[in-house]
Amino acid sequence: MVYHAEALSKPALERDILCGQYNLMEWKVYRIIIVPAVLITWSFGTMLLVIQPTWLTQSWMQVKLALLVLLSAYTHYTKGQIQALERGSMQYSHRFYRALNEVPTLFLTAIVFLAVYKSGINYGYLLLGMAVFTAMIGYGLWSVARRLP
Repeated sequence: MVYHAEALSKPALERDILCGQYNLMEWKVYRIIIVPAVLITWSFGTMLLVIQPTWLTQSWMQVKLALLVLLSAYTHYTKGQIQALERGSMQYSHRFYRALNEVPTLFLTAIVFLAVYKSGINYGYLLLGMAVFTAMIGYGLWSVARRLP
């Protein structure tokens, strides 16, 4: 979506060619990678909770499930952004889409830490670590944005 947003400001012939190709690529990623990954995650998670139903009463699992719901909502949001770009509607700049690309990284990092450390996790340290990680990603995005037009 980053390059698609950039292509919308190109001259007509170049824009039409690039946007068509980027849209095709976006839908392939969404349908071939993202949707199956979400379905597999929810399927295996459900099977795991059927095997270990007591985990549903533990706070780490509840936080993990809340993050998973938010990640699923993010997936639906990106579908809407692909559709908007397909229509040629430039709601946001390429910088917005660069930042949007990092959202799953933040969610998945927190989800993995919760899964690994389970009830032994310190939520204060998790939040602090996620804040530092988010700041590092933000700094990286800012550094890239400074070099780009």
